[in-house]
Parts: sequence; structure tokens; C-alpha cells
Amino acid sequence: MELGGLIVKAGLRYEKRALLLGLLIDASQRIKADEAERTRLSELGAKAFSDDA
Repeated sequence: MELGGLIVKAGLRYEKRALLLGLLIDASQRIKADEAERTRLSELGAKAFSDDA
């Protein structure tokens, strides 16, 4: 899936590019510092994908 599709799936289609980049930078820093946060976000994403099936 392309990045644009992920942005749409997350409900962020109309957000500004600067905000989206800020979100990604913040998430990158958080998951590097906190394995529990990485796991939580991975589970959240996996659930969103499984809801499509």
C-alpha cells in the first residue's frame, strides 16, 4: 500500500503536510525510545488492517 493510502486510512487525508511529517517524526522518536509504544502502535495498525477483511 502506498503511503497516501495509509494517510487516508488513518483519517488524515485533509491534514497539512507539515502536520503529517511532524506526526511521523514524533512517532519515530517514541517507538525508538519505548518498545511498549512500538508494540501498541503495531497492534493498533494490525487491527485496522484486519477490520478491512
